[in-house]
Amino acid sequence: MSRIGKKPIAFPKNVKVSQSGNVVKVEGPKGTLSSKLPDGIAMTIKENQLTIERTSDDRLARSYHGLARTLVHNMVTGVSSGFEKGLEISGVGYRAELAGSTLKLVLGFSSPVEYSIPKGIDVKIDKQVNLVVSGINKELVGRVASEIRSLKKPEPYKGKGIKYTGEHIRRKAGKAAGAK
Repeated sequence: MSRIGKKPIAFPKNVKVSQSGNVVKVEGPKGTLSSKLPDGIAMTIKENQLTIERTSDDRLARSYHGLARTLVHNMVTGVSSGFEKGLEISGVGYRAELAGSTLKLVLGFSSPVEYSIPKGIDVKIDKQVNLVVSGINKELVGRVASEIRSLKKPEPYKGKGIKYTGEHIRRKAGKAAGAK
């Protein structure tokens, strides 16, 4: 039995979970999310608590058991409180600004880089160098933050670029430190 899969998911009173066939729909104060359960996985709802169970004991159902529970738990968390991912821009002259649903980033290239923000994602900018990507879908928040970071990954010599908040960049010494 999957240790993660057998844990029940408790959801608050303001979150409504419904199931029709293999599709799970979660509604809350921040929005609505839906997902399809894999084959061999079933869900039961009992008074503000739901459990994910396997209908068969084959290898595929066992491998999807913990995954299905985690995906449903992320949907419940997303519609009730949401997800955030922080990014920091470091480098002389590097900055970001928001123009509608387009993020303009000055990253040392000859022209500013423009990134269009997908629907369902909110980006806040603080002091032109701190970004907060937020939304209700954990996978989408992580993907957007990763795409923004990949526009200019932090380099190991000076640390210039875009990094996650709290991420530690291993720094290299450079050629001047070895010449003696």
